[in-house]
Amino acid sequence: MSHHTELRNPDALVSTTWLEQHLDDPGLRIFDCSTVLSRQDTGGRPYRAISCYEEHAAGHIPGAGYLDLQGDFSRPESPFGMTLASPEKVAAAFEQSGLSDKNRVILYSRRSPSWAARFWWMLRWLGFDNAALLDGGFEKWQAEGRLLSTEPCTYHSGNLTVKLRRGVFVGRDEILEALNDPHTLIVNALSAELHAGRDPQYGRPGRIPGSVNVPQMDLYCPETGAFLSPDVIGRKFVEVGANNALRIITYCGGAIFATVDAFWLHQLRHDNVAVYDNSLSEWSAHPSLPLEVDAPQ
Repeated sequence: MSHHTELRNPDALVSTTWLEQHLDDPGLRIFDCSTVLSRQDTGGRPYRAISCYEEHAAGHIPGAGYLDLQGDFSRPESPFGMTLASPEKVAAAFEQSGLSDKNRVILYSRRSPSWAARFWWMLRWLGFDNAALLDGGFEKWQAEGRLLSTEPCTYHSGNLTVKLRRGVFVGRDEILEALNDPHTLIVNALSAELHAGRDPQYGRPGRIPGSVNVPQMDLYCPETGAFLSPDVIGRKFVEVGANNALRIITYCGGAIFATVDAFWLHQLRHDNVAVYDNSLSEWSAHPSLPLEVDAPQ
């Protein structure tokens, strides 16, 4: 008998077909969450986060607004890119974008589901649970020849009640504590190359000691961008020991890819999942913090 994975919230992932049929739902709020990262060798940050507003304006899913992660939802004074802003600032930015308590939110992004997942995880942090990712994102919608619009968004600003879940994002101190905790599993959502320490993309190469690797790119189909089946995704996490952990913390380079792993761990009914904000951008920048690399082949 084959095992069928029961998702915590099947409505947290919607198909392009579903969305097309519900574009006119009055309570629906659709947001393009895309950002582009540009590698840079100066100024401390390994990447610069660039708004995709112009790309959005040139053609988006009808009705959709645009969320600017670095511009409106992050701390501009942080030495790291895309650092989570205060709950007040993040909630206000969502309200300005048109979000209220009673809305149903659909999040999509271009080139990677991770941008949409980051916003989904931020909404979870604020206590808002009626949000979904668009499976396959913008590319799948476009590839299927569905309607695109250049009309500006018409959402009026909303009111959001914050019921903060503090443990949904963690910092460096929680990672340091977790290093010696046998009940906490630390999961790296970056590529196997980066996990092994063969690519110094974030300064010092390597991984957080003891962490396991479930690359977020391995969770979706490279052709369509749609996620693999929950059974397949579930097995990938079982293989690294997720089912033996009481707590799981995901990380990556800047806490974007990490949210894809976190989204799926949450969907797979793990109750204590956190994302390490700033991730390796911060960890690698502190020479005193330990990193592990594979022995040379």
